[in-house]
Amino acid sequence: MVRPMSEMRQSDMQPEPVVVTGSVIALRLFDIAYAIDLPRAERLWTDRVGRPSSRGRLVSTPAKAVAFGVPPLEISLPSVQLDLPTGPVAASVLARLYDFGAVTLALQIPAGGLGFAAYAARLNAVAHAVADATRAPWAALLEQVRRDFADALERPTSTTLEEDYLLGMVEAFDAPLSAEALLARVDLVPLLSGETRPLSASARGDLLARRFSYYADDLVVLTWDRAFIYEPRGDSDVLDVLEVANAQLLEMRYYDELLDAELPRMYDLVEGTQRTPSLFASRRFARLARNLYALVAEVTELTERVDNALQVTEDVYLARVYGAALDLFRVQTVSAAVDRKLAIVRDTYAALYDEASSGRAALMEAAVVALICIEVALALLGH
Repeated sequence: MVRPMSEMRQSDMQPEPVVVTGSVIALRLFDIAYAIDLPRAERLWTDRVGRPSSRGRLVSTPAKAVAFGVPPLEISLPSVQLDLPTGPVAASVLARLYDFGAVTLALQIPAGGLGFAAYAARLNAVAHAVADATRAPWAALLEQVRRDFADALERPTSTTLEEDYLLGMVEAFDAPLSAEALLARVDLVPLLSGETRPLSASARGDLLARRFSYYADDLVVLTWDRAFIYEPRGDSDVLDVLEVANAQLLEMRYYDELLDAELPRMYDLVEGTQRTPSLFASRRFARLARNLYALVAEVTELTERVDNALQVTEDVYLARVYGAALDLFRVQTVSAAVDRKLAIVRDTYAALYDEASSGRAALMEAAVVALICIEVALALLGH
């Protein structure tokens, strides 16, 4: 049955909007070191490459409202080529180095002059092309960063822990659109899900649940591994906030895995120390306690640095986006797991310290008793 014209939706009668200015941005984040000396990295980049670097800052937000704790170092790397179904495309490359040991590699692929369905198809094609972190272009780019900044890396990591995120950014359509009009005229679900088959109503609702607008004509929609950003003013602050949230997730995962590996080792050391009693057992307890205290201090310092990577004070809109991203990425959940494991280490340290103190007290008591016995024996022999 054909619907009367009066019953047709406005989106049925209007042509698909065309993305005039837009891009697809693929982020890949790696943990490469315990920490990165950013001033030294700046000098290395200038001396070795001769191209300028910069420190990250939010473009449109006052520094007193939102700011990086320690601004990351931004450098531009040579562009790379991606092979897409429509043909090869050049992608610009930006790297960001964070002081807590993470690096972000961002590929930006132009996606202007496309109808919205074609734009979504390009984003999904890029997702497929960059899915494998062990292949080009990620492997070569990561090796270049490790090589160029080797002298600035403190305790480089041998294993590779990573996170990835994909963003569709649109600055202009062929006609101005409000966020409400855009949602009415396009289907964001294929772009956000990567699926070609229709999704259920509940799945669609979940994908579109976290959407934000500040002005009438901007829009941010977040999912676990993708986001869509419509920003006519070209601000990149939301992108920067999402990157920092991913970097925090990466580092919290690193410390969670570090403590997962350390706890069984700690239990074995404690058991081994308790199983071999000797006159100087208290020294072994004290030494193990010092090692655990150093671990707690190290992890606590670095996790606080990660927690303070972005300081949000007055910008309510960015704070909402940032908070939603942290919640969506489960950063607080992983951080709570790290805190629980640190509490176990702290309790073990306290118990070992008490054990060492008790052992030293017992040793002193034995020494005092021995001295008294010697003094009594000498007195008896003198008579």
